[in-house]
Amino acid sequence: MKSISIKWFAAYRDATGVGEEQVETTATTAADLFAEMKASHTGLSDYTRALVAINDEMVSWDTPLAGNDEVLFFPPVAGG
Repeated sequence: MKSISIKWFAAYRDATGVGEEQVETTATTAADLFAEMKASHTGLSDYTRALVAINDEMVSWDTPLAGNDEVLFFPPVAGG
């Protein structure tokens, strides 16, 4: 288990009801962590077009997690 700090932005913050939270997880990647959080926050949708950052650096969803990482989840933004 590792301790991870999560920050939720925009629609994800609305869906989870929190701006940030601290979790204990066995997730190995950002995608695994999102899937785990989706199970506990039923309002979250799929992340396929969303963005993720770890420790203030934009990364891919298969980036490994380490203890004490800060993960930021950004939902897809509509525009045009």
